[in-house]
Amino acid sequence: MYAEGVPCWVDAQLADVEAGKRFYGELFGWTFEDWFGSFAQALKDGEPVAALVRKVDGRLPTVWTVYFATPDAVALVRRVREAGGQIVSAPVPAGDLGVTALVTDPEGAVFALWQPQEHPGFGRRHEPGTFAWAELYARDAEAADAFYGDLFQEALFGPDAEPDFGRAPVSDVFPAEMPPHFLVHFAVEDVPAALEDVLRLGGRVQAGPFEASYGTVAVVTDNQGASFALLHR
Repeated sequence: MYAEGVPCWVDAQLADVEAGKRFYGELFGWTFEDWFGSFAQALKDGEPVAALVRKVDGRLPTVWTVYFATPDAVALVRRVREAGGQIVSAPVPAGDLGVTALVTDPEGAVFALWQPQEHPGFGRRHEPGTFAWAELYARDAEAADAFYGDLFQEALFGPDAEPDFGRAPVSDVFPAEMPPHFLVHFAVEDVPAALEDVLRLGGRVQAGPFEASYGTVAVVTDNQGASFALLHR
């Protein structure tokens, strides 16, 4: 099980899940299996690494969402609200897999919570083709530090902490008008080679490659417009 505040899962909301399977299957070597509801679970070497889900409403954004682990989603939602965040969707069971909720920080950056039951989260991470990092692009860095530092104190600053997420000003990579958001990073062995694959598969490059404190990064979108990043460390 992942400790509270550790990124434990990611999923992408897509209009066309089959097209998503082709894109990510070729880019990262993922295979897929039908999963809960309209989800397709992505596997890397047989272990769960992500999910693709069909958007039920075309007005919803095409996005990757990061989930943070918690032993008690109801209690964490309460703390998010008390700290100035907003509740997008209250905790709800995902069958026997776990309990999920969708929230925002005080600046509006969206993230999800996961209270595991039968599904603990990533079976693989920190290796090529799997989750490697989540970067929060914020407008008010001090406010973000205070919010997440209090919310996920142990995961960020505890004696055994090995944080899997950080933050940067929006203006570092994106236009100033870009809303605050989390950017999911996947590990690759060779960023320029992966960029060629993204372009060949119909995606596009938004920024990079550039050097960040946590490695070499390029920001891209898939062939449906969902943004994510490639990371080599």
